[in-house]
Parts: sequence; C-alpha cells; structure tokens
Amino acid sequence: MNKDLSSMTRAELEKLKLQVEKAIVEAAEKDKKAALAAAEKAAAEHGFSLAEITGSAGRKGKGALKATAPAKYRNPADTDQTWTGKGRQPQWFKAALADGTSPEAMEI
Repeated sequence: MNKDLSSMTRAELEKLKLQVEKAIVEAAEKDKKAALAAAEKAAAEHGFSLAEITGSAGRKGKGALKATAPAKYRNPADTDQTWTGKGRQPQWFKAALADGTSPEAMEI
C-alpha cells in the first residue's frame, strides 16, 4: 500500500490509523509468543522449564496473587474476621479501637 498520505481524507487517515494500531498489537502478540517459545526451547536445552528459571512456577501471569501474610489481629466480636496488620485497617478494628480495645488485646 504505497498511497500518498497527503492525498487521503481525514476519515481515510483515521481508518488507516486504526488498522495500523490493530496490526501493531497483533504483531506484538505474535512476537511475544515467538519470544516465549524461544525462551522455553532454550531453557529445555539446558534441562529446565522456563518456570523453574524464572521462579514463576504456579503463578498465572501478572495478576497472580501474592502469598498472604499470616493474620496478626482477630476481631473479638467475630473470631472469623482477622487482619494481617498491613494495609488499611478494617472497620471492625477501627471500631474496637474507638471502643477502647487496645491493639495488643486483639493480637492472635
């Protein structure tokens, strides 16, 4: 497609832009699959799986859950509710503090 861009209308250019963006995404996916296959092949040639080398065995991509920390606090009113002590304080923890319960009294 050797069309002079200056002779194209804006609508034609927008359509071409969308086609180019789609082609770029498809090419990137194709390249990524080829790179993964090459990496797996190279790892296998050395007697390993790619997961063994990267330390990603058991993970399912970027969104894989991290190992959870053990609970440090337990809700005295509902022992099924716990908190690790990291991140935002749960409402039950805030309420217990407001009622005068010390954090130490809720430790597991």
